[in-house]
Formats: sequence, C-alpha cells, structure tokens
Amino acid sequence: MSEPAIRVEDLSKVFRLHTERRSSLKEIVVRGRSRRAGSFQALEGVSFEVPRGTTVGLIGHNGSGKSTLLKILAGVYRPTSGGVVVDGRVSALLELGAGFHGELTGRENIYLNGSILGMSRREIESSIQEIIAFAGIGEFIDSPVKVYSSGMYVRLGFAIAVTLDPEILIVDEIIAVGDEEFQRKCFDHLFRLRNQGTTIVLVTHSMGLAAELCDTAVWLDHGHVRAIGPAPEVISEYLGAVNENEALSNDEPGMIRAGLDAVRSGSGEVQVRAVEALDQLGRPLPVVLTNEPLTLRVHFDVKVPVRDVTIGIGFIHENGTGIGGSNTREHGVPIQLEPGVGYIDYTTDRLDLMPANWRMSTAVRSHGHVYDMLEKAFPLPVRSSGGSTEGGAVRIHGRWGAAVQEDSPSTAPSAATP
Repeated sequence: MSEPAIRVEDLSKVFRLHTERRSSLKEIVVRGRSRRAGSFQALEGVSFEVPRGTTVGLIGHNGSGKSTLLKILAGVYRPTSGGVVVDGRVSALLELGAGFHGELTGRENIYLNGSILGMSRREIESSIQEIIAFAGIGEFIDSPVKVYSSGMYVRLGFAIAVTLDPEILIVDEIIAVGDEEFQRKCFDHLFRLRNQGTTIVLVTHSMGLAAELCDTAVWLDHGHVRAIGPAPEVISEYLGAVNENEALSNDEPGMIRAGLDAVRSGSGEVQVRAVEALDQLGRPLPVVLTNEPLTLRVHFDVKVPVRDVTIGIGFIHENGTGIGGSNTREHGVPIQLEPGVGYIDYTTDRLDLMPANWRMSTAVRSHGHVYDMLEKAFPLPVRSSGGSTEGGAVRIHGRWGAAVQEDSPSTAPSAATP
C-alpha cells in the first residue's frame, strides 16, 4: 500500500475574534465599550486519510468548517493543533481570483500563478494555450484582470488550477458561480483528472455530484467529523439528518398553503384553501421525497351548488418550466359539489419529480368557466433520501436489456446511412 496523499491527524483550528478598539470618548459614548476578544472553534479533532488517486468530498451545512479545512490543506491557514501531511504538488481553487494581481493581464497572471504552484516557465509555456482555450475569455486574456467579471475570474482561475498538471487538486464550491456551459466543462475535466489518478478534495453542496464523483465523503458538523465512509452511504446519512431537521422546523407538517404573493382569479363559487401532502397511510408528510408514494389532498370551500366540476393540479420546476399535471376530467371522475368544505385526493404510487423546489398550481373549472385559479401558488420542496445522480426534472421509466457482444465489428447502418 502506498502512502496516502493527505493525512489529517487530530486537527483543530481556533480563530481569535478581535473587536474594534474605542480610541475616543465619542466612540465610547456612541458605540459603547468594546467587547472582550473571544475565540471561535472552527475545527476540532478532525482525522482522516485520503488515499492517493481517490476523490474525497467534504459535505455539511454552511459554517461546518469545510472551507477552513480546505484552506489548511492548501497551506493558507496553519492548524492550531494536530497535524496535516500533504504529499504532492497541490493546486487549489478556493476563492475568486485568489493570487491574482489586478494590474497584471490574464496571461501574466497565468505565469504568476504557475510559478506559485512550482511550475517552471517552460512547463507553463507548454500549457498556456490549453489554459487560455479552457478559460474561454477570448481577447480579454491580454487585459488587466481588474476589469474581469466574476465569471471571467473563476474561468481563468479554474483553468490554471486544473491544467497545470496537479497531483493534488483542492476545489471549493467556487465553480458553482460559472454559467451552465462552463460548469459542465469543469465537471467533465474533474472526471478526466480523477480517471488519470489525480487526488481530489472538493467541497460541494450538490449531493448528486458528490455521489457520482467522490469515492469517499467526510461529513463535517460544527467543526467535528460526523461520518466518514463510502460517498453514497455518508450522503444518505447526511440527507436523512437534513430532512429530519427540516421536518422538525415545520409548524404544520404536510400542510401546504399558498404563498403571500399568490394571485387568485375566477368567479369564486369554489376556492382551493390548501394542499396537504400525505403518505400512503394518510399521515402528514413533513418532507416530500422523490421516488416515494405521495397523496396530495386538495382542500376547498364551496359557496353554492356546482355541477360537472373539474379540479386540476399542475407542477412547475424551480426554473419556471411547467412539467405537467393532472385533472379529474381526464381520469373520468365526475364531481358535483354542495355548499361547505371538502377535499379530493390525487395519489401517485411513486413520485417521479426529481429533487428541486417545485411549485404547484390548482384550478377549479366547469365547461370552460373558471371558478378558481391559483398559478404557482403552492411551494412543494421535493427532497432525496440519497445522493441521486439522475439529471433533469422528472424520472423517465423504461427497462434496459442485456448487452450483446458480437464477434465481429458491427455492420449496423449509421445514422447517416439512407
């Protein structure tokens, strides 16, 4: 067994919290006496190893110590106690433009950062065209970086970090600020580096990415290691805790009410009051999970008798795209309503909406006449009980057959064959 690329032993980091001194009587009167300096324990007793050539994801809530740990691994911070051994050339991308000199051009900053990473001028020159092409900032490469946008900063910083042949790559969530095209390019390159044997430590809030890219996950919670192990297992444990905390914070488990910004239209003889999320036994669901049974109970008020009523519900992704919905008419469910309150259930044996902050619309109609319409009014956060790596908004059903290996090259016609 080779030595691990990174070894962290009983690591702790304490920050001193300094306060501003009151240097005049006026400041004391206006702002009060200065408080005593305190301390903040960012990390305590953290230990783990990163085998060479593996990828480790640091997960946890904001403020759990993930970025502090990365900065210690990159040599930006010194530990208060404990030890860190990093064996290999480290390339780190921690903050926007970290190490950039604003007055220098992008090209000059490539040479500067390459030198900081221990590269010779010849090594940098052999990679500079690849870096420029990866960054994709065009003619701005010869402009001072002080005129760059935040997106241009991160494109150039990431291109330098991953292109200069790193042995150990340390990446914060910083790549999330790039546009969709650049993020895909980043992730593709991370997969290539991983397959080439580069040791990678990254912080990510994308559990799908962590499950797909990482061999191991380290869950940090308020500076302590809560769990270490295979990425899918640790991610499932972490998401379970997050879902439990979200459920505890819900004052009305399962009850979904229209937002304050909801716009209601229609004549008003029937109005939807709320939508309730229930499990398969009819119990309130504090957290809606993808791929699990779900009943949505639509509660309504009826002011006058109405006949031949159609009640519908629609689902809108957090990006604003309407995915689809269902109504009682297309399912052949006749509805006749008398004055009072009531409800109707829409049930699915398996929710195919992927994790996202969905919204629901409701409608009550009769032969084209609208009694009540609430568009995108009801929030429906859908969560995952594990690190789902499926893309898109909904799950597509189907079956794969067994692979068939032929003895000779395939003679099947190509797409271009008439």
